[in-house]
Amino acid sequence: MSEKEQRSRRRRTASDCSSSDVRRRGFLRATGALGVAGLTGLAGCVAGQLGVDGTTTAEDAADAGGDTTSSADSMTIFHAGSLAPPFGAAEPKFEEKYGVSVNREAKGSVASTKKITAQGRKADVLGVSDFRLVRDRLLPDHGSWYAIFATNAMSLQYREDSPGADEIGPDNWWEVLSRDDVTIGHSDPAIDPGGYRAVMAMQLGKEKFEGERLYDERTHRKIRENMTVPTGTETKLEGQLESGKLDYALYYRSIASQSGMPYVDLQPHVDLSKLTTKYAEHYEKATVDAGGTEYVGAPIAYGVTVPSVAEAPTRGAQWVEYAITDPGQQILKEKGLIPKQPAIVTKDGNVPARVAKHAEAKTSVGPLEL
Repeated sequence: MSEKEQRSRRRRTASDCSSSDVRRRGFLRATGALGVAGLTGLAGCVAGQLGVDGTTTAEDAADAGGDTTSSADSMTIFHAGSLAPPFGAAEPKFEEKYGVSVNREAKGSVASTKKITAQGRKADVLGVSDFRLVRDRLLPDHGSWYAIFATNAMSLQYREDSPGADEIGPDNWWEVLSRDDVTIGHSDPAIDPGGYRAVMAMQLGKEKFEGERLYDERTHRKIRENMTVPTGTETKLEGQLESGKLDYALYYRSIASQSGMPYVDLQPHVDLSKLTTKYAEHYEKATVDAGGTEYVGAPIAYGVTVPSVAEAPTRGAQWVEYAITDPGQQILKEKGLIPKQPAIVTKDGNVPARVAKHAEAKTSVGPLEL
């Protein structure tokens, strides 16, 4: 039997048990492992509820606060478009490990957050490319904690036949982007941090860093004139670049590095990648107004949480634990992101035990206030 068939069989088993006395809201509290080997008629149902190894843990009880959903056979994740590659790769492995069906919705981080805060929708995990969206918009009404688990950098991707492709490089990319025959795409700043970060990166090029700047105000204005928003999220830009609708695309290095097309790494004082006070103070010079909100430049830091509206919070905590430990961190690396090792969690807030034991609790990360 294939792994996919085995997962499907476990899900059917859990569904068949859903009306029985075994599957109930009240959690089976335990101080250690709950063995099911000696049970007969209930063995399959209990194993389906408590995980593929048929056990429950103190972490499950602590995470659930007395009303656990470790028995849930499905869960929902809202996440940033740039998290689609790593989360997509993690999905089948997580499903196999825990015997649960994962339903993911990828959209810009701003839009993903609004699904919960403005549309009243429920998710068991929210993953965003800018942790400040959780800090400033989700908490405290829809959550109490979050983790910073990865970083990234802005980059510039192009086709081999893009205008200026035969001469562009890290020392002259701004000159190529300011030419008359160039179209530069980025995602919508109103719904996606990748969009406002693309605009910020170009702003930072005209700002002095350690006494020097890459280009002047006139060059910056020309680059901005060449920039367009052809789609909502950064994950669709690659296809439009390949089709020739765009000549260049400004998005995350994690996306660019997974494509077969060439790309240019931007300078660290432009790419928003450095999590230090010196760079953060420079990044703050960039501001973008979008969707009625002003965004201020800051180092890229991805955040993840289990919202308080989660229907399967223990499943959500299991996903976060997976993401911040070796299996998830390896996938992040393979997909071009930089794992934060260890992950950082908020010092205040009800951080699930299974997450807290793998993370470091802080009130700030470098220059970033949690």
